[in-house]
Amino acid sequence: MLDEGYIKFNCEWVNQPLAVKVPGELMRCRDLMHELKQIGYYDDIDVGYGNISIKTDKGILISGTQTGHLTAIRPENFTLVTDYNIAENKVVCKGPVKASSESMTHAAVYEADPSIKAIIHIHNLALWQKLINKVPTTNQEVPYGTPEMANEIFRLFDETAVRKERVIAMAGHKEGIIFFGEHINEVERMIEKRLTGLS
Repeated sequence: MLDEGYIKFNCEWVNQPLAVKVPGELMRCRDLMHELKQIGYYDDIDVGYGNISIKTDKGILISGTQTGHLTAIRPENFTLVTDYNIAENKVVCKGPVKASSESMTHAAVYEADPSIKAIIHIHNLALWQKLINKVPTTNQEVPYGTPEMANEIFRLFDETAVRKERVIAMAGHKEGIIFFGEHINEVERMIEKRLTGLS
């Protein structure tokens, strides 16, 4: 069974209206990823997969937990991660929903390289199998959404060419791949190019 969709960190959630506007491009890109089945929902185990975020002046704007089933995402399906502490396994988010289960991983990528402003975490078995150990790859013993995964992200930024590759294969998170860049449209194009290469 896939270990997917469940929040593993301590989530301090303040249920309030978003303090930032959700860009139309972010919602359009997320819905395209859903249409392409890179973000979605596993009916058999009743959990969503994949998520999307951008870095803003006020925090990390990220899709909420368990929103993978939504065909068309709306602003109220996003939340703002305003603080996090990897050592304490804690994420603080403010918005209409709780932050995605991958929020700590997104936070680690943004911390590792301040030039990064957008992340898309997809699930694609064929692409994952093609990329595993060919691009920067996390240790297969490390589960998603944990301080250990955040530290794996830092290790990859220290020891590999991940800044150039702009993709991470998650060995211990079956099907999981992280793409990142300076703008959400750039990340979208990277994914589409990789998907084209599969056919």
